[in-house]
Amino acid sequence: PIFEPAADAADAVPIGDEDENGRSQLVVQANRRYSRRDVLRQKDFADLTPEELGQIQVIIGDLVWRLGSRRTRRQRPGTGERIDFRRSLRRGMRQGGEILAWERRQPIQRPRPLVVLADVSGSMERYTRLLTHFLYSLSAGLHSEVEVFVFSTRLTRISRQLRSGEAVQALRAVSRAVPDWSGGTRIGAALRRFNFEWARRVLSRGAVVLLISDGWDRGEPELLAQEVARLQRSCHRLIWLNPLLGDPDYEPLTRGIAAALPYVDDFLPIHNLESLEQLARRLELVEPRPPLRRFSRVPATGARGAA
Repeated sequence: PIFEPAADAADAVPIGDEDENGRSQLVVQANRRYSRRDVLRQKDFADLTPEELGQIQVIIGDLVWRLGSRRTRRQRPGTGERIDFRRSLRRGMRQGGEILAWERRQPIQRPRPLVVLADVSGSMERYTRLLTHFLYSLSAGLHSEVEVFVFSTRLTRISRQLRSGEAVQALRAVSRAVPDWSGGTRIGAALRRFNFEWARRVLSRGAVVLLISDGWDRGEPELLAQEVARLQRSCHRLIWLNPLLGDPDYEPLTRGIAAALPYVDDFLPIHNLESLEQLARRLELVEPRPPLRRFSRVPATGARGAA
């Protein structure tokens, strides 16, 4: 687990009066430490103090990321359904020319590729700093299995910058590579460029896509819905991560996000450390089959119909 309460006298500091053994006060201090850490785990990223921000950055760097596996066409010796005739014949020849048992082969399992499309516009400014650390943690943990793009008024690929050394150097390289940081929001236009210029290159082999945005878009909702639907058809699973979902009173009522949600497989929060831990478990347990999708195509004249 990421957080563990102090369990012995070395981790706890006595406070106030103690009994003859000092045990009761040590337990109180251990519980207080656990409570502070648990509160930090559930605190919204937008409400963190500078000290808490530094603590969360360290914890995010220590998160372990694993991707659900996919079945490839390549085979290896194992216990699968397919018979390996060559190995069976070779073994039979060594045993006097008689095949006593059939050797079998099974598919090789590989981690699924992950593609991240992150909104760095002005409306996301409260979350951008920690989300950038999250992107670095993903890239460092998954290596070549992850491709990262950010967008505001334009789309920028930052996969190479995130792999350029330690966290500080990588994040500086990212800030230099993104010219429209904290600018306006054109989600539909950015997704359109990704779909036509990058999708075939990075969405092969059953990729999972994370779309990180609060949904505030200055473009046409029809364009956003059309490109989100196109993106969904190209990937194994489309997960929209919205930091505003951490607010219990939040409702996705903006025109753009309301039009796009029917074409999203999962709509999840990403506002605190607990939500990142839940995301890590979700990615590790991605189902081998794509989800059932009610909507598969958006007509060019609107965002509410389906072909």
